[in-house]
Amino acid sequence: MSNPPAIEAHTERHSILEDAMALIMGTLLVSLGMLLYTKSMLLVGSTAGIALLLQYISGYSFGLVFFIINLPFYLLAWKRLGWKFTLRTFIAVGLVSIFSRLNGDWIDFSHLSPLYAAIIGGMLSGVGLLILFRHRTGLGGINILAIYLQENFGIRAGFFQLGLDLAILVASLFVLSPEGILLSIIGATILNVILAVNHKPGRYHGFS
Repeated sequence: MSNPPAIEAHTERHSILEDAMALIMGTLLVSLGMLLYTKSMLLVGSTAGIALLLQYISGYSFGLVFFIINLPFYLLAWKRLGWKFTLRTFIAVGLVSIFSRLNGDWIDFSHLSPLYAAIIGGMLSGVGLLILFRHRTGLGGINILAIYLQENFGIRAGFFQLGLDLAILVASLFVLSPEGILLSIIGATILNVILAVNHKPGRYHGFS
């Protein structure tokens, strides 16, 4: 019996419309995940986790803090990942900041289980980031560093972020309840497992 024919890998450039759709869909999913986390006072990793932590401490909105703390990372993105990636990332960060503000007007919760928020919030954010990553777009900060390390050294973006995310969660010991920290770890694990399983080097051949 002959072996099945090998599947040939090929690359295909994304169109401008495809990149634009990915930006909107990815940032909407991430911002919705952040809304669930904010309503349950949970924490996620990466730069978004830092923004959530500062929001809980200072009272400033997530969108504003998230946009500001990402500004220093654009230099690394420009030098290492190119101006196109940097521009897409800047737009994505801006969209997440805007959608995070608007989601509060669009959605209201009479009841939200923290466990549900941790699981679904992690899934939404993970899928949103996966869409953005596959269109060479990040959400600034640690995501930029994670993509750079994967593309240049083969280090899985998901596993790298998981280690840093757990470090951020440790820093939240004085802000969140023990239950909130445990649920945040569950959500962060779900998010990064989605990335680790689906965003392997060489698996996806489309490019922007």
